[in-house]
Amino acid sequence: MAPPTHAEMMPATRLDPDPAPGPPGLSVAELYDRHAAMVFRSLRALGVHEANLDDAVQDVFLVVHRRLADFEGRSAITTWLYGIARRVASDYRRRRPLGTGPLATVIEVADRGPAPSETLARREAARTVMEILEAMEPDKREVFALMELEQLSAPAVAEMIGVPLNTVYSRLRLARARFEQALARLAATELREVTP
Repeated sequence: MAPPTHAEMMPATRLDPDPAPGPPGLSVAELYDRHAAMVFRSLRALGVHEANLDDAVQDVFLVVHRRLADFEGRSAITTWLYGIARRVASDYRRRRPLGTGPLATVIEVADRGPAPSETLARREAARTVMEILEAMEPDKREVFALMELEQLSAPAVAEMIGVPLNTVYSRLRLARARFEQALARLAATELREVTP
């Protein structure tokens, strides 16, 4: 499931494509086209249920539409967008009753190349990763998703979430350990199920 394009999103919101004048060279349409996929992945990694992802992405860009004129450029635009996505994800997680389904189910795979068995294996792997992330503490899940899935640097993550750099490294170390433990438990469970 890919986020809709700006052209698809804007008619549904009935907003002008550009807000009041903001920083030079930035428009909501350009920001959406460049960063919607990152916002989508971030929201998913931050615990927004798959059924709510499209709405959450739209909510992020509605905030961007309202607040773009207030963006002062003191941080990277992706840091600013991530901060908005983080708050929106928090609102969505609060609305969702605890224990209602996995973080997200699968990553959509185009039907252009891999065999169905390979596609199924990828979907199962993605589901497993998301279930492991769902079980992690939110602070560790956030750092793990940003560094391991989004491939951001530790200094960028520290700036994005507003914690010291060493805290990022500590959370990443703990998250990796929990991830590896969860994988080991799953492998042991699968081995017991397969062997007679």
